[in-house]
Amino acid sequence: QVQLVESGGGLVQPGGSLRLSCAASGSIFSINYMGWYRQTPGKERELVATLPSGGTRNIADSVKGRFTISRNNANNAVFLQMNSLRPEDTAVYYCNAGIRSTYGFGDYWGQGTQVTVSS
Repeated sequence: QVQLVESGGGLVQPGGSLRLSCAASGSIFSINYMGWYRQTPGKERELVATLPSGGTRNIADSVKGRFTISRNNANNAVFLQMNSLRPEDTAVYYCNAGIRSTYGFGDYWGQGTQVTVSS
């Protein structure tokens, strides 16, 4: 079974920083892409940042210059460094990955981690 496990969410004041982590585990052969999405109540899930293997980062305009996505391929992990956080960044953040495993290729999601930006 392939799993994505996120960590690093929490409560932070406006202007503060958080670092989200996501690690993939299971019988993994390769990971095509990893990224982060977020969702607030009543709204659709939206892309925050993605990083394909050997590809170009895709960063949402709303977070460009404040958020940075990176990967540790050796550990099947992806990170999201979030700086200069704003109240409108409050959301549940989800890790996403395209993984080839013993089960074939699948698009996987983590359970989500809450990020709250508030004074």
